[in-house]
Amino acid sequence: MEKVRDDGIALDFEVGDEVVKIINVKSSSLPCPLLVFSPTTEGSYPILLFFHGFRLQPDSYKSLLLHISSHQYIAVAPKFSLMTSRCEVKTAKKVAEWLSAKKLNSVLPEKVFPDIQKVAVSGHSRGGKTAFALALAYGSGDSKGESIVTSGRATRKQKQPPLKISALLGIDPVAKGSSCFCSSNILQYIPYSFNHSVPVAVIGTGLSNRRAYGVCPPDAPNGVNHAEFFNESKPPCYYFLAKNYGHTDMLDEGEKIMGIMKKKGKKETKHDLRRTIGGLFVAFFKAYLEGQADDLINIIESPGIRCPIKLDPVISIEEYTISHSSSQRCICGGFEKRNK
Repeated sequence: MEKVRDDGIALDFEVGDEVVKIINVKSSSLPCPLLVFSPTTEGSYPILLFFHGFRLQPDSYKSLLLHISSHQYIAVAPKFSLMTSRCEVKTAKKVAEWLSAKKLNSVLPEKVFPDIQKVAVSGHSRGGKTAFALALAYGSGDSKGESIVTSGRATRKQKQPPLKISALLGIDPVAKGSSCFCSSNILQYIPYSFNHSVPVAVIGTGLSNRRAYGVCPPDAPNGVNHAEFFNESKPPCYYFLAKNYGHTDMLDEGEKIMGIMKKKGKKETKHDLRRTIGGLFVAFFKAYLEGQADDLINIIESPGIRCPIKLDPVISIEEYTISHSSSQRCICGGFEKRNK
């Protein structure tokens, strides 16, 4: 049964009771350092592998990752440098292989163990694209997969990721950017075209596709942002739009990013956005890593009551059939349209 505050907001949106230890990990067996957030109570815990955005670091997401870990999850956040960001998917694959080899066990608190059968991958901005690419096994070889024909259209033959992935989440994912360091686009612009078999949640921001100050280009332009990632995801998949926020409003206070469209309005704060994203992660993990779907269902059915901020739209697609080709889903600029 879902637990809520007196005002109806779900407790997933509050910091949990678990005491969390933050661990910096450097090892010759790793392609980059890690920032690990671990429960301290004896037990075995699911893992979140989280990838930061371009020119950011895991420290920028400390409040968010602490929130998630306080609900008894282990969060592992690689620290990409500008050099490793040129091939971030391959670097992410090596980190996943390190986890698969059970090397995380040696850096966790005593009697705390990772459950590598329950792993979620996620990321923000270009880190969101990295998470999708890893789940789609783009980093599993030199090529991007052999082209095959399925249901009358060309798709990519899926290679297996180096680690069993049970859930995939993107926070304002972006497939391309203005930097020459950005790797190739993974989008195909065909609904349901991603070749994955895991549940997906996409969290977008309503201001991320706008020019900042009327001059700087959008950080998450239409066609390569959260909307298209959701369009190409297969069910079960979920979409949550934080309508009044910008691309970096979930970062910790004090993070100054030039050229980013910020939130509008005074009633909702950046702290509220971090609480909301953290709570959505927790509810999604409970549903798909632990088989407890009540919180997620109640949030989807009553987001105006259960969530600290306005989420509009909230979309849940549990399944689809070939007949959907006559009414294909399309989210454009964060709003749902249907092609009849």
